[in-house]
Amino acid sequence: MAQVAQPPAPETESNNTYIIRPNFQHKFRPVIVKECIHGVLNEQLAGKSYDAEEVTSLTKLISDDIRNKIKDMGYDRYKFIVQVVIGEQRGEGVKMGCRCLWDSDTDNYAQDIFMNDSLFCVAAVFGVFYY
Repeated sequence: MAQVAQPPAPETESNNTYIIRPNFQHKFRPVIVKECIHGVLNEQLAGKSYDAEEVTSLTKLISDDIRNKIKDMGYDRYKFIVQVVIGEQRGEGVKMGCRCLWDSDTDNYAQDIFMNDSLFCVAAVFGVFYY
């Protein structure tokens, strides 16, 4: 007699494939991200002076560098928004602000500032958990 293939037995337990909260180890940590931002800003801007023609490419370079280093930290299922602002140091005050609508249990941000005699730079990273 010919053998007939049997269909696989149904699983007795269904596994959850969606996650609505990150594990404690994978939660966005602003202190660690701030250290990363600080290192990138010091590495990229040490000894530089303000040049209006170079600022556009420099902000893109810094933001890409920060984003890549943070992605390598293992924050699974997080989307990152990196904002970098560079301005000329003229002795005037600057105030910046932003607003976000997010889940305060999972989402957070980190920022750092770099200043020298010629320029200032503010970098902010927003980590938003992707449900």
